[in-house]
Amino acid sequence: MTPKVVSVYENTEKLGIELAKNLSELANDVLNKGGNTVFKIGLSGGSVVSLLSEYLAKVETDWSKWRFFFCDERLVPFDDAESTYAQYRNKFIGHLPVTEDQFIKINPQLSVNEAANDYIKKMSVYFAPYELPRFDALILGVGPDGHTCSLFPGHKLCDETSVWVAPISDSPKPPPNRITLTFPILNNARYCVFVATGSSKADIIKRILKDNEHLPANCVKPTNGSVQWLLDELAAKLLQDETSL
Repeated sequence: MTPKVVSVYENTEKLGIELAKNLSELANDVLNKGGNTVFKIGLSGGSVVSLLSEYLAKVETDWSKWRFFFCDERLVPFDDAESTYAQYRNKFIGHLPVTEDQFIKINPQLSVNEAANDYIKKMSVYFAPYELPRFDALILGVGPDGHTCSLFPGHKLCDETSVWVAPISDSPKPPPNRITLTFPILNNARYCVFVATGSSKADIIKRILKDNEHLPANCVKPTNGSVQWLLDELAAKLLQDETSL
């Protein structure tokens, strides 16, 4: 079983610096292999967008070789405030030396089933054929119900074992139509990192990390990789015996 590494920081600045350092070191290790290698990272939305935008901008790496995927995405137009891609486009383009072409995006004009299949085809360009995709890094969030990506407690997608990217048309959290990476992909990643900040996360963090409830976020257990939780003091306030960094 992959051990959980839990790191608690006294503020989001220190957390952001650590997150950026971890990602840049991992990226540079991957890219130092040379050739046509690219660094493949999966993104989540929410507060982590601003955190990544601010602190990744301060690291040195070959940005042209980063490729940004989405751990899940809402099936809405790119001018919709619910679009995760739009959040990154608005905060990354112009702040980091990256282009829109480096983001592997959904086609929001397709049906949710077609959009999931289309995203699989787009992903397959960057991974070895006939192999389960292995992301270098996945940035994950956790909802108040313990969901991560668009994998919600009790939903049938939590039992998916073969499809890389699955459609969901009955998301308990709006908007209802989304696509999401599935557990086979999450658990094949090299590095999974959960980022949680603020007191509103304290209860679910306790349920996951202290009480060890069987929730989707607790099912992220890379078979040949690592999983880390980066928390600020407010999110970690119901945990015991954690030392702030």
